[in-house]
Amino acid sequence: MLHSTRSMIAATVYAAIAMLSVHAFAADRPNIVFIFTDDHCQQALSAYDPSRVSTPNMDRIAREGMRFDRCYVTNAICGPSRAVIQTGKYSHLNGFATNRDRFNGDQQTFPKLLQAAGYQTAIVGKWHLVSTPQGYDYYDILQGQGPYYNPPMITAGEDGKPVTRRHTGYTTEIITEKTLSWLKEKRDPNKPFMVMYQHKAPHRDWRPAPKYLHWLDDVTVPEPETLWDNYDGRTQSAGRQSMTIKEHLTPRDLKLAGYGNMNDEQKKVWDAAYGPKNEAFEKAKPDMTEKEIIQWKYQRYVKDYLRCVKSVDDGIGEVLDYLDEAGLADNTVVMYSSDQGWYLGEHGWFDKRWMYEESLKTPLLARWPGTIAPGSTNNDIVSNLDFAETFLDIAGVPIPGDMQGRSLVPIFKGNTPNDWRQVFYYHYYENPGAHNVARHFGVTDGKHKLIHYYALEGKAINDWELFDLASDPNELQNVYGSSEHMSQQKRLADELERLRKQFAVPEDTDLGARQRNQRNKK
Repeated sequence: MLHSTRSMIAATVYAAIAMLSVHAFAADRPNIVFIFTDDHCQQALSAYDPSRVSTPNMDRIAREGMRFDRCYVTNAICGPSRAVIQTGKYSHLNGFATNRDRFNGDQQTFPKLLQAAGYQTAIVGKWHLVSTPQGYDYYDILQGQGPYYNPPMITAGEDGKPVTRRHTGYTTEIITEKTLSWLKEKRDPNKPFMVMYQHKAPHRDWRPAPKYLHWLDDVTVPEPETLWDNYDGRTQSAGRQSMTIKEHLTPRDLKLAGYGNMNDEQKKVWDAAYGPKNEAFEKAKPDMTEKEIIQWKYQRYVKDYLRCVKSVDDGIGEVLDYLDEAGLADNTVVMYSSDQGWYLGEHGWFDKRWMYEESLKTPLLARWPGTIAPGSTNNDIVSNLDFAETFLDIAGVPIPGDMQGRSLVPIFKGNTPNDWRQVFYYHYYENPGAHNVARHFGVTDGKHKLIHYYALEGKAINDWELFDLASDPNELQNVYGSSEHMSQQKRLADELERLRKQFAVPEDTDLGARQRNQRNKK
């Protein structure tokens, strides 16, 4: 009993000393600004690809820091990606595998750990995890997906309970204003901070800000070389999706109908911009070929998408400027990323979900003055699975052993660990679901990719694809079963089995029951 009491006293004293130590050097620890968008692809960020758009403020982060060329996501869809970032764990462990799920905020998350270590934490903008954010000193989040205009936003009221407040204006600009307001007025300047500055844009249905409604009107955006893909050479899954520009963009997507959440004044500005363009299209349409109509749809879609990106870039510039003006830039890590990549017409598609390159890859830019070499690039396989661990490492907080990613801090310093991952595991669950993308999992080493499709439209399937990314970067020819690629196929199959065991991935055999159960809970 005496030994137990002494142990308890020692533990209490140690904890007190540790807490005092935390506060003693907390002010010197780096701040973290994590900038996050929804559905932004590398091919619409000019630090990666300048052929469609100029994003000077995002490019500034790359120019003053590091651009990652192979940042892969674990599950290419909005909510699940965000849950991975909160927890540092794959979807099957954090409990948020599809957009029909609800995030369990009681579990361990990185913002809670930062809070315990003396950091101020804030999240502004898109949350999309249904439950009320935990681990944040301040939150001001969109309801669900949120509209592009006049968004209702949820924050803590005076009693600490969530309240919904309505706003007038363009959502991207409002999120930036709220982020700056917290940085300037609400945080304690004597403590380090971590703020998640998270945009809805450029998510569907791509409604631009008033100032960009005419931008790109006189430009023809280049078409991707796979716009006319007929899905030959792949398994049945590629041809059975419902996300083509040809057939699945709606009149609302194409701005031929609907206003979204606009007020009367905003509708007038909108009609002045789109009315004449729509009238010209409707007049010409009877004489247009099918190909010409698809090309018109592509131009309308991609221009509106890029217009939304442009507003995000403007806001990022305002935040970077504030960090400079406030003298915070030198001690603040700035990271930019998105929940996954996106299809800008590649394979004839919009949307995401697939393990194909355009949606598997997401942008990742990082700036840390004095630590990250300006203008550097990295080709290691990194992931959104690594973000939580990275934030903790930056703050000097121990990384829990049950997290499944690794800190990027050594890579920031130019010292990639010798045992860094060489093969990456991916898993998509949402079928039946929007766009009818089959459930699938797979592995890639950046040179070859093995994908297993196991469920489609509520039925079990057993389809495999293998791609040689060096000779077939557009992933048009499935070489699974080819004698020429048998050694690579076997190697990746072994890696797939190894990683599924390493990450404790259970068999997924319910073929739709999970989604039905989630709906029944609501």
